[in-house]
Amino acid sequence: MLVAGVDEVGRGPLAGDVVAAAVILPEDFELEGLNDSKKLTDKKRESLFELIKQESLAWSVARASVEEIDAINILQASLLAMKRAVEALDPQPDFVQVDGNKLPKWDYKAEAIVQGDGKVAAISAASILAKVVRDRELQAFDAIYPGYGFASHKGYPTKVHLEALARLGVTPIHRRSFGPVKKYLQQDLF
Repeated sequence: MLVAGVDEVGRGPLAGDVVAAAVILPEDFELEGLNDSKKLTDKKRESLFELIKQESLAWSVARASVEEIDAINILQASLLAMKRAVEALDPQPDFVQVDGNKLPKWDYKAEAIVQGDGKVAAISAASILAKVVRDRELQAFDAIYPGYGFASHKGYPTKVHLEALARLGVTPIHRRSFGPVKKYLQQDLF
């Protein structure tokens, strides 16, 4: 039976897409250091990233855009990104384990596992793939939108980020439905 693990990253940031990954690991898969991506250093995530892609039976990364986040809300966008990631797997899984307490709307047999990214190897692997992809994207945005500090805070609402928003304004990658961004957009109207 092929079991996929799926996780997303980027629900809390004020900027950038929400990114999800899905991974099907071999049954006998063991990889030292595999854990919830938030508990790993950047260096460890980067080294595991390549190993996961090489050793998995299938993997995919998908997203929901900033525009989709603003249109349908961050929870629904996260579920949509996870659905897209699982649908992109080849081969398709027989069962899906999802990090969290909600399942996307789909026809897959599945279970939601709270804190699954620290309990289930395939979910941990998905967590790492999604985090590395999203972090790389935000680092690239740092060069496109200098002064915001995207490379360091990855879009999260840090003091540096909020100060940059106040000073420089809202960029095209900011989520307009999120409170701090909405506040600066409303200020621009007056």
